Amino acid sequence: MSGGPLIVQSDKTLLLEIDHPDAQSCRMAIAPFAELERSPEHVHTYRLTPLGLWNARAAGHDAEAVVDALLRFSRYPVPHALLVDVTETMDRYGRLQLVNDPAHGLVLRALDRMVLIEVAKSKKLAGMLGTKLDDDTIAVHPSERGRLKQALLKLGWPAEDLAGYVDGEAHPIELAEAGKDGSPAWSLRSYQREAVEAFWAGGSGVVVLPCGAGKTMVGAAAMAEAKATTLILVTNTVAGRQWKRELVARTSLTEEEIGEYSGERKEIRPVTIATYQVLTSRRGGAFTHLDLFGARDWGLVVYDEVHLLPAPIFRFTADLQARRRLGLTATLVREDGREGDVFSLIGPKRYDAPWKDIESQGWIAPAECVEVRVTLTDAERLAYATAESEERYRVAATARTKLPVVKALVDRHTDEQVLVIGGYIDQLHQLGEYLGAPIVQGSTTNRERERLFDAFRSGELRTLVISKVGNFSIDLPEAAVAVQVSGTFGSRQEEAQRLGRVLRPKADRRQAHFYTVVSRDTIDTEYAAHRQRFLAEQGYAYTIVDADDVLGPPLPTVD
Repeated sequence: MSGGPLIVQSDKTLLLEIDHPDAQSCRMAIAPFAELERSPEHVHTYRLTPLGLWNARAAGHDAEAVVDALLRFSRYPVPHALLVDVTETMDRYGRLQLVNDPAHGLVLRALDRMVLIEVAKSKKLAGMLGTKLDDDTIAVHPSERGRLKQALLKLGWPAEDLAGYVDGEAHPIELAEAGKDGSPAWSLRSYQREAVEAFWAGGSGVVVLPCGAGKTMVGAAAMAEAKATTLILVTNTVAGRQWKRELVARTSLTEEEIGEYSGERKEIRPVTIATYQVLTSRRGGAFTHLDLFGARDWGLVVYDEVHLLPAPIFRFTADLQARRRLGLTATLVREDGREGDVFSLIGPKRYDAPWKDIESQGWIAPAECVEVRVTLTDAERLAYATAESEERYRVAATARTKLPVVKALVDRHTDEQVLVIGGYIDQLHQLGEYLGAPIVQGSTTNRERERLFDAFRSGELRTLVISKVGNFSIDLPEAAVAVQVSGTFGSRQEEAQRLGRVLRPKADRRQAHFYTVVSRDTIDTEYAAHRQRFLAEQGYAYTIVDADDVLGPPLPTVD
């Protein structure tokens, strides 16, 4: 079987009954190897793919556990052929191994000789394989390590990379758990320590933790394990400076040891924090900053928000396979379908903590999720009906009818700090004026962003309107309420990241609130259902309410 979906039933999915006395345990048993496709009231539909099974295999789940979950929770009797297919698919992972041979360097070694014969004949591997050393071993040029893993994954034979890593340039890094500069003592949480151990045992790969669960500390602990120069890649300058503050506070590193490589500064130091934006910027058609990857003998490369990794970084990462690589994310979901490249080039999923497990331990806030449906005015319905298909989502998502609903939600939480999040700048300016709240958007300078974020953190600002720049790596622990008015179509990872803005645990342990305001009888509701899939998989249930329940009749109009 190649890399396509498993044929399970007529729609290529497996229906699993979640109307179960212990629904959360059911979800947690299935989540390591299958992806939630849709979630009606009782029956959840999961998509089972080879990549999901291989990620589960790499994370230590065996076929027996997967088969047991299918038998226990499937809505229908599971065909024996499917169980065999699942077992054999998982067994494909690791039958080819990349190892370092003392005499010949990097080699592709087979535990199944016939598989090696099969893949060696593939034109997709042309130029990647060298001399045949014996019946079970073929030499591989070190520069082809990443691209070979990509190609083998597409052939349906994912290789287990056991070739090891260079140590890189040594640099002393320790965690400062005893406290630093008068700060109180602290310790890694148990799941953070488990994540680092799983990553280090695997050598490279991805750690998946909920927003607000301390992924930065996992990165810091991995750096302390490596004790080497480290390159950290982040989504934006504000996120990079948050990383720097955490590293200075929580490790032995000083400010002078940490460099910023962004649009504003070009510092290369033992620990260098670079933005994806500057690394993928072009001049004369060339990526002028990619030589940063070779600027030092890095011992560790950390990819923050790895699900956002731009294509040029993938291409260069293919040449970094001898470096330890740590991907951090809350959602190992890419809407462009490049999860396979993350698996091949960064590494498989090494650790994944269910959101509700972390919540039950008190490390993230419990959250109430509510979808508020508004009814468009006749004029808005006409504009939607006559819009071109590619414009219909914008028309529905930015309907002015949403404005009084958003204000009512903000007014409902006058004693809490509220983020209003959207994807369309014109709509955000309308909201900013309507609510009397400042706006943070892409054109907002870093200085102004940090000023507004600091005012929000201090409580001086109660409401902040924010664009997509707030989706990732923004540390606003005081935010307790988020109101989403529009998004990137049906993006699951964006929905999860936006909920994550309010999941930092509150001092008084109060509940967080996440509202999404959608236009009824439009594609807005369809995209909302798609966005919610990942969070439903994590155990979050959305309550659907009508705008009248929020506003109370009569419904206000906006001129």
